[in-house]
Amino acid sequence: MRLMKKEKKMKQIILTGDRPTGRLHVGHYVGSLKERVRLQNSGKFDEIFIMIADAQALTDNADNPEKVRQNVLQVALDYLAVGIDPAKAHIFIQSMVPQLTELSFYYMNLVTVSRLQRNPTVKAEIQQKNFESSIPVGFFTYPISQAADITAFKATTVPAGEDQRPMIEQCCEIVHKFNAVYGETLVEPEIVLPQNSACLRLPGTDGKAKMSKSLGNCIYLSDEPEDIKKKIMSMYTDPNHLRVQDPGKVEGNPVFIYLDAFSRPEHFAEFLPEYQNLDELKAHYQRGGLGDVKVKKFLNAVMQAEQGVGAAPARGGRNSEGGQRCGREDRRCHPRRGAQVHEDRLLYGRQSPEITIGK
Repeated sequence: MRLMKKEKKMKQIILTGDRPTGRLHVGHYVGSLKERVRLQNSGKFDEIFIMIADAQALTDNADNPEKVRQNVLQVALDYLAVGIDPAKAHIFIQSMVPQLTELSFYYMNLVTVSRLQRNPTVKAEIQQKNFESSIPVGFFTYPISQAADITAFKATTVPAGEDQRPMIEQCCEIVHKFNAVYGETLVEPEIVLPQNSACLRLPGTDGKAKMSKSLGNCIYLSDEPEDIKKKIMSMYTDPNHLRVQDPGKVEGNPVFIYLDAFSRPEHFAEFLPEYQNLDELKAHYQRGGLGDVKVKKFLNAVMQAEQGVGAAPARGGRNSEGGQRCGREDRRCHPRRGAQVHEDRLLYGRQSPEITIGK
């Protein structure tokens, strides 16, 4: 009998993360966090690594390291609140893995300045931060640092928002060049975007193209109900929809984009029974006779039902797994178990793995 040698199956590994420059907002949630939780619970992945990218955050906050340090715990708490499970995922701090910085240094020799300048995400953020010609070198090269983070863990999958697509493309270029020079060593990752197209890039409450902490147009996961309501009721809508009877525009209207991202059929039955679904609501708004206030009140009800937009259920009680649900007054308790946050060494679940390149 002829024995066939079985090919070793490649491990399925997730690497993703966030910069601790402030509280996480609903753009993070629909753009990446919700997908991370889904993938975490799918049982399809051998390892899941979620990084709090403090070193990367310093690239444009070097003059305020305390801001980064303070927000490390805030980001960790937001992770736990949305359902990241320490028993299923490693949560770690970037600066505690010095090999990542070393790998970034070697990758810099494989990337040209002109290629970094063509990265649309870098270009957009340079413009947004008004760096002009005074760009910190670390910030300019952060796509290389991000490639080091991904490849060091041999990640096959990166759940991220649409704005991260150019980063993954540049990472794949580095993988190809490195492997061409040093042999097949690095793994080429794939980006996983939100399944709902409305979630690819959630605009800010002011109608700006991107929700951003620095622009002050965010709804945060940790916001209190009254803060969420205040932000929603002041949201930008169709500027030409001046009277209730005027026809309104839903394309590019942040309120309807948020409804695309968050509303479900059961929300209409509970909060707005005169409409069967979002299409009916949109049609009424477009033909006129539906005011912005009524639509915003519905959006607020939807967001409140999501309890801080996914952070926790709307009322106290038991969840489907028997754990204690969080009430509105405490969004940061973990929905499954009382996970503790250790400020001196932020490592959740199992021990942080050793990184070995080339094996």
